[in-house]
Amino acid sequence: MELAVISKEGKETGRKVSLDDSLYGVDPNDHAIYLDVKQHMANLRQGTHKAKERGEISGSTRKLHRQKGTGGSRKGSIKNPLFRGGGRVFGPRPRDYGFKLNKKVKRLARRSAMSYKIKDGLVKVVEPLNFDQPRTKDFLAMLRHLQLDQKKVLIVVAEDAGNAFLSARNLPGANVITANELNTYEVMDAETLLIAENTISHIDKLLS
Repeated sequence: MELAVISKEGKETGRKVSLDDSLYGVDPNDHAIYLDVKQHMANLRQGTHKAKERGEISGSTRKLHRQKGTGGSRKGSIKNPLFRGGGRVFGPRPRDYGFKLNKKVKRLARRSAMSYKIKDGLVKVVEPLNFDQPRTKDFLAMLRHLQLDQKKVLIVVAEDAGNAFLSARNLPGANVITANELNTYEVMDAETLLIAENTISHIDKLLS
């Protein structure tokens, strides 16, 4: 398949890029996408939650009253989880939520996500995004020319496009990443993908 390359002003450049159908036109695997997104979200969790259990509460260990004869229930300690201020039963402990996912599954998930976007016509290829200086105004003007200023857009740029990062970091709807950082979650989360022409070969390597 082929996609036309457009300029930053939203005009046709006359150039086209060819995309490998085995990478961008596969039959999407929804379960692979689910697993990759789940792993991505799990890796973002800090896992630093902690609640004190019965053995970690500061308090007296004396028996509150005698075992029998009071008409009340048996109470062994003020740190009993049933009391206010007592320890929590099976409370959360610090843990790592990450889990292993095979490389082939992750690769299939990325291919499936890209195939979904291309099938729906939500991928645009733009000329290399080389800004002379970081200016949010210029970046926003480019998005307006491309009719993407009101959408949640993922922009994939080359490693040396530092000014593009600085220009877009204050725009809430724009997320700029490099080709090596492309992941299933970002692709599926964006309404539209804007890919720089000079990053296509890097994305091909990531998907192949």
